[in-house]
Amino acid sequence: MKSDAPLPPPGDGPAPEVLALARVVAGLRAEIAGLKGRGGRAPAAGPRRARARSAGPGADPAGREGAEAVQRILDVLSGTAILLTPLRAPSGEVDDFLIAAAAPDSVDIAGRRGGDLVGRRVLETYPTVVGTPLWKGYLDTLATGTAYEGEPFTYEEVAAGLPKRSVFSVRAAKLGDGLVVSWIRHDAGEREARRLADMQRLGNLGWAAWSLPTDTAGWSEQVYAVFDRDPALGPLRLQDLPPHLVPEDVPRMSTAVRRLLEQGEAVDQPFRITVSDGVRHLRLVAEAQKDADGTPVEVHGFFQDLTAQRGTELALLESERSVLVQRGMLRAEHALAARLQDTLLPIPEQSLELAGLCIDVAYVPSDSGVNVGGDWYSAIELPDESALFVVGDVAGHGLAAVGTMAQLRFTTKGMTVTGSALPDVLSRLNTLLLHTVSDPVGATATMVMARYQPWDRRLNWVRAGHLPPLFVRGEEASFLPQPQGSLLGATPDSAYGQAMIDLLPGDHLLLYTDGLVEEPGEDIEAGLARLAVLARQLLRDGRGETLARTLAALRPGHRDDICVLDIHVPDGSPTLRCRAAG
Repeated sequence: MKSDAPLPPPGDGPAPEVLALARVVAGLRAEIAGLKGRGGRAPAAGPRRARARSAGPGADPAGREGAEAVQRILDVLSGTAILLTPLRAPSGEVDDFLIAAAAPDSVDIAGRRGGDLVGRRVLETYPTVVGTPLWKGYLDTLATGTAYEGEPFTYEEVAAGLPKRSVFSVRAAKLGDGLVVSWIRHDAGEREARRLADMQRLGNLGWAAWSLPTDTAGWSEQVYAVFDRDPALGPLRLQDLPPHLVPEDVPRMSTAVRRLLEQGEAVDQPFRITVSDGVRHLRLVAEAQKDADGTPVEVHGFFQDLTAQRGTELALLESERSVLVQRGMLRAEHALAARLQDTLLPIPEQSLELAGLCIDVAYVPSDSGVNVGGDWYSAIELPDESALFVVGDVAGHGLAAVGTMAQLRFTTKGMTVTGSALPDVLSRLNTLLLHTVSDPVGATATMVMARYQPWDRRLNWVRAGHLPPLFVRGEEASFLPQPQGSLLGATPDSAYGQAMIDLLPGDHLLLYTDGLVEEPGEDIEAGLARLAVLARQLLRDGRGETLARTLAALRPGHRDDICVLDIHVPDGSPTLRCRAAG
């Protein structure tokens, strides 16, 4: 049993336990009375009863007959219930308990069910039970006859290097020289199992798990439906999967399975199988759990039937008369992407204060409104009270671009908050995009990232194929010399350098995307020069507090998304104080 209780089976409420226990006790009395009337004779024992006789040295014939009588009753009951018989030392003390009978629905935390439990010793099977309130409750009930009602407790057991945990309440009642034990599983396992089954059915997917040390596998019911496979045949082992594929997909799947089993690499692999009604397009997503030595010991994941989606895609590509459907899909995608973007990228309505700096942010979508772009920013305070500023631009539009934007934004935050150096962050983001499997073409992005230290006003910054920051000090406006750094997602051997600048009161540093400066048919240098002149003029006119928003608003005909972030070091003037972030 894998809980502090001797057996961990599933159950949602007290009803099964109470009914099982009541029926067992009532039925046993009648059955044992009948045995005595027959001179103690009982029918021949099946496999479970034979096992019970072989275990438990010193067990007397009357005890065996009683266990068989209990088993006959438990066999027709639902719920969880077992019969424990004491194993005593020569001194008469109880050394252990033997599981002499078990209801078919009795399942322990390791998944042993019904007859597989019969004949096992409690302390040999569940060694951590000894010395617990549960064990003391068993002994007390056996000695006094007072029923034991235990408080809920958490039981954990490690199997194949993996912990399994659940919460149980156990009840024990004396019956002759033994105990009838039932239990309730309080965790949400059963409810979650029902929800999981509904999710699998609605999503046309199913979970699968493989134990590598025991070379066993388990599939949910939906996986058998996905594979059009008879459940009586059992699940396939991972290494047995490739022969069931369409021949053209075997090499890729074999390679993916090898990586998963030998190196523990997660896989997200599409493939096709042939079934009675044709070819199905499936997907395997799986990852490996490793032991303390880093060796994969268990694999879990899911299979998903993508045949319907694939059929829809092919129909849309082949039909020139599906324009209305496609337009509807585009509108829905645009609306969803826009909602996601608004959620992930809130734009403050006024300047905010961060690490002693005034930050002005602007975001303006393109005038076309057909697709949502991947322009984004981030401005956060780090645990050491420094500040992180990021502006990025993901190639492409729509849900894919928004998804990549969200991935970059949250990953960047996570790595910098945990103390990663800025060049290391870019290197890992580059690797992340190179190994993104959701887009077969891959994703690319530009990015500029800066970390400001308020204690010495020093700003370290890095870039990945992004346009240079505009630095304004007094009447001088210039673009900062750029450190090494190529486009994210372009090549695996990219290297990223870091530059540094010390800021002074009154300085402005402008981070922006290409929509602020680019014009069709015009050299980018012309757009950069125009930005420098306009920014300097706006600052002369006293519009520094809203510099980012003003620059974005003054751009004619927004052909592309615009994202601008202005970092300003206040000079102490009351008219230039920024508002605190709300």
